[in-house]
This record gives sequence, structure tokens and C-alpha cells, in this order.
Amino acid sequence: MRPEILQPLFAETEALKGVGPQLAKSLARLNIARALDLAFHLPSGTIERVRAPHASHALVGRIVILDVTPFQVREGRNRAPMRIFARDGDDNTIPLTFFNNPGWAKKQLPLEEARMVVGKLDAYGDELQIVHPEVLKVGTPVPLREPVYPLTEGISNKRMGELARLGLERAPELPEWIEPSLKAQHGWPDWRQALALVHSDLDAENVRNRLAYDEIFANQLALLLIRQANRRRRTVPLNGDGRIVDRLNLPYQLTGAQARVIEEIRGDMAQDQPMLRLLQGDVGSGKTLVALLAMLHAVEAGAQAAMLAPTEILARQHHETLKRQCEAIGVNVAILTGREKGKARESVLMGLADGSIHVLVGTHAIFQQKVSYQNLGLVVVDEQHRFGVSQRLLLTEKGKHPPHLLAMTATPIPRTLTLTQYGEMEVSQIDELPPGRQPIDTLVVSDDKLGDVVDGLGRHLAAGGQAYWVCPLVEESELIDAAAAEERARQLKERFGDKRVGLVHGRMKGEEKDAVMTSFAAGDVGVLVATTVIEVGVDVPNATLMIIEGADRFGLAQLHQLRGRVGRGEGKSRCLLLRGPQLSETARARLALMRETNDGFRIAEEDLRLRGPGEILGTRQSGEQGFRLATPEQVVALAPAAQGDARLLLDRDGGLDSDRGQAARTCLYLFERDAAVGLIKGG
Repeated sequence: MRPEILQPLFAETEALKGVGPQLAKSLARLNIARALDLAFHLPSGTIERVRAPHASHALVGRIVILDVTPFQVREGRNRAPMRIFARDGDDNTIPLTFFNNPGWAKKQLPLEEARMVVGKLDAYGDELQIVHPEVLKVGTPVPLREPVYPLTEGISNKRMGELARLGLERAPELPEWIEPSLKAQHGWPDWRQALALVHSDLDAENVRNRLAYDEIFANQLALLLIRQANRRRRTVPLNGDGRIVDRLNLPYQLTGAQARVIEEIRGDMAQDQPMLRLLQGDVGSGKTLVALLAMLHAVEAGAQAAMLAPTEILARQHHETLKRQCEAIGVNVAILTGREKGKARESVLMGLADGSIHVLVGTHAIFQQKVSYQNLGLVVVDEQHRFGVSQRLLLTEKGKHPPHLLAMTATPIPRTLTLTQYGEMEVSQIDELPPGRQPIDTLVVSDDKLGDVVDGLGRHLAAGGQAYWVCPLVEESELIDAAAAEERARQLKERFGDKRVGLVHGRMKGEEKDAVMTSFAAGDVGVLVATTVIEVGVDVPNATLMIIEGADRFGLAQLHQLRGRVGRGEGKSRCLLLRGPQLSETARARLALMRETNDGFRIAEEDLRLRGPGEILGTRQSGEQGFRLATPEQVVALAPAAQGDARLLLDRDGGLDSDRGQAARTCLYLFERDAAVGLIKGG
């Protein structure tokens, strides 16, 4: 239950003085619904003003405060602006220019009456002017520095500042949750003081760091509490006897890294506390085989296993792969997505309930309320970065006993980011590729050579090869990205024929996508044009050419994922990165690294360095509760200290029952990580 001291902060905005339904609606567009949201709506910058006795060229580009006396109006003709000429303190003439609403301007600036104007001083040829100044009575107090807030239509900056103060008024003094020596080391103020300062002292980077630390600390403490609670839970140990795994016809000898990781997983599954492990493996490192062996281990122990995939394409791919490998050894593998309806769906639900289905593969549909298992013992979550902590926990509630959980990602994650996203999990890495996997030759090609690339694609298809053509990220719009892919597919069909070119994008229905993917996998389609919907999970060994258009618009990790769709067979694979004519230094460095290495772990670290954590956290936090005060840069800088502080609290300072622990509990509620509090006995 939320502490009483925080209740005023969680009041809805309409409970605040002067906030009616219309203003509340405008605030909602900024995701502001409560007093807390207003208090946490931090300034994004500052306005600097200069009080000047007169206009001068030295002040051009600055926002000035001037006392002036208007003396002439010059009406605009043929859409020209209206200009009101005024004298400044030195009797110099300064034009005040208005492009619209001349009636308002003339009313605000009556001739021969002194007024104060505030606005940016511009040079118009040799002449100085102010365009659309704010007009005030002489002597009106105007701050020289003022915070600038993110705004929406219908709310001025001044009004937002007033609203933020209403939120601040409800913020109480709170007991301290930061370890005292750490707080002293940084010279951080108390929480309430920091929140007030950040809305007024705009140079207070240290104050912003204090508030960011609080949020990151809440994140780390919540993850550690989940891990601690998981260790207290009890489940049924799963000890396979090898009778099924030994009959499996493996495609190749396990690598040393795979063998090591499988032992770690089996060791976890043999315990009476549920496994909570993250498996990181580079593209093509054999994570799916490790997952299969873990699931068969569970089946040997008399349990069922479920595999959760983020997209239907990936779920169906896994289903086909696992079914092909398991049918011969008597293991029944089924699939459940939103598309399974009627008798097919009922058949799967009955098979899960009576235990005749041993392994289930699917999308979110597999943890819907109506899906019940006879004995769910292991859950595998593929492409883990697409799912959040709450979704992981939801799936683990489907068994009679808490099932073991293995989360996998083919997107190597820098260590600091792993702390903030998977801090509750043990981590394993497959850092070795299977034998026979050849490195992919990567070339960077200017897009003015597009004709040559299409000619080369024709030769590749004529030789019996297959290829992917990934279209650029036009903008954050599935509709526009799909339109770009459709246009490229149309052009390639004109060249190679309708039947040789397939198209897949996120706006297509599942059945349509599957039909195209099936044709591509069968070799009937020679080139698959796609958006990034194929980033994960598509496995066609005969496809040995990847063309990525607009490659300079993609991040390194995404380019690496896309490149990993080829190089899956015995043939030599190539990846062509088509770039635009103008390259930033970051884009140039990114493409150079792609040419240089196929190592996903190195690429992940470089991605963090080149792009900064902002973009990386932005793409990885779908499904996760993000940070609202902490910038990605602050997350990287402060997460290690926050995790250490949270560990210190739980291991040495008495946990949540101590004085500091009670304060930390308040911090969890304040930053809405309170789901973790419910995991604690008596929480």
C-alpha cells in the first residue's frame, strides 16, 4: 500500500487549483495526469534575457528587455509585415515587426506611450528590429533567467511553470534512502530540496544527478528484490536422465561455449528455486539449440516447456525447426498464436491440459488466462529485449509450481545496460560460433551505384542464389516504411518478374507474411524485400546476399542483426550496406566497423560509444518501465553505484525493515517500482 506521505503527489491534476477538464486534457498529451507528473516534468533548457538601456549590434541574437516609446505605425501591404517604430532609451529608432494580428499590436503599443518589450533582437540589413515582441507595462518584473518546459498546444511556458510549482507544493520532505557517505561524497541535497532546485537553478547538474540517481536506485533495488524473492520461492527440481536428448540428431558438435552454458542451465534447473537466467549469444551462435536441449531436459523430467517469441514469424520459424527435430524422438511440439482459432486452438488447449503436448511455441497468446498447462516446468523467452519484467513474471505464474525461466537475446548488451534491464537475472554468454560458420563479407556502397547493385543481384539470382533487400527506416511510421518497401518491390518486380520478388512488412496479415516466407524458404521467391520485420528469426540457408538500403540510418546492433540473416548455409555470404551521399562522422564510423568485424559483443560496446546510450536504451526498453528523470547517459554513469548501494541496503543495512529500508520502500513507490514491494513478505 502506498505510504500516506506520498498520497498528495498522486492526486489527479484536476484536483489542483485552476486545472479544469480542458487543461487536464492538454496535460494528458504530455502524459501528465497527476501532481507527481507535474513535479517530475523537468525543464529542458533555459531562456536567458538581457536588460538593456538601448538596442545595439552587440546584443543581436540575444533576448532583450527594452523600454520603448512607439511613435509611428507603417501598415504592411501585399502581405508585407506591419512595423511599429519606437524610440529606445538613447532615442534610437527600433522597428517592432508583426507578421499577423496587427490590430492586437496597435492596441498593445499606443503611440507616444511608454511600454516594455521583450524579444529577440535581430539584424535586418543594417537595421535592428524585434519580431513579435512580448509587450508589457513599464516596470513589470521579468526574470533574466527562466526555465523552458516541454509544451503542448494550449499551454504556455509561463503556465507550465506555474503548474510545475503546484506539483512541487505537494512534494513532502522524505527520509533519506541514499547511503550517507555516498550522498556526502557527491554533495547531493535532500530529495525535496533537489526537486525544487531543478525547477529554478538550471545550471544544477549535480541536482539533476541526485534525482536521476534516486530513480536508478529504485530500478536497481526493485530488480534485486525480484531476484531475492525468486531465491525464496520453491519449485520442483528438474533432473533429466538423457534418454531423449541422447536420441537427438544434432546438426553439429556442440561448441565449448554451448556445452558450458547448457551445464549452467541444467545446474539451475536441478535446484528447488526457479532458474532466472539470461542467455546472451551472438547471431548464429546456436542459442536455439541450447534452448531445445533445455526444453528436452525438462520433458525428460516429466514437465512441459513453453517458448515465447515476440513475433508470429519468429514463433512459426521456431515451431518448424523444433518440430522437425523432435518428431523423430517422440516429443510433441505445438504452436499457439493469435491466429489459431476454433478446433485447432481447442486441440492445443486440450493437449496442454492433459500433458500430451510436451513443448508449446507461441506469441503472447501462450500466457492468456484460458491457457492452462498440466505441468509447466520451463519457460524460454526468445528475443528478451522485446519483453518486460512484468511479462516475464506473468508467464512464470502459469505453472502449479513456479517454472524455471530462460531468457535469450541475440542482441549483445553492454554490461552497464544489462544492470538496469536484467539486474534480477543470472547471465550466461555463448561467445563462440559453431564450426563451419564463415564470416560475412561486408561492403559499403554509395546509393548512386544502385543500378550496379541491382545488376549484381540479377547475376546472383541467375546463379541460383537468394537475397534479402531491406528497405530503409523512413521514419517512425510502419505505414510509411511499408510504402517504401512496396515501391522497391514494385521496381524489382519490373526487372525480375512478379514471381521472383516477395514482399514482407509489418502491416501485412500473418497469413500473407507466412505465405511469402514459405515461398522464400522453398526457393520459389528469389529476393525478399522487407522492412526490419525480418530482423530476428528468419533462417534460409540458401540466402547468401543481404542488401540493406539506407544503412546509415540504422544503429550498429540492428545492422548486425540484419546481416545475421545470411551466412547460415555452406555458401559464402555477402552484405551490401547502401549509404546516402551525406554521412555524419558517427555513421561513417558505424559503417566502417561493420566492414571490419562480425563480433556482436564488440559491436554492442561500440554502438554504446558511438550512438550514446540514449538510442540504445530507447530501442531496448519496449516492454520495460523506462526512466523519466534519468537520461541514458546518467543511467550508464550511475547504475553501478546504485546497484552497489541497493545491495548494501539489503545485505548489510537491514533490508526494507531498517530505517533506511523504510525510506527506500518510499522511493520504490515514488518511482512506481512498487510491484517489487509486493514480493516481500509483509510488503
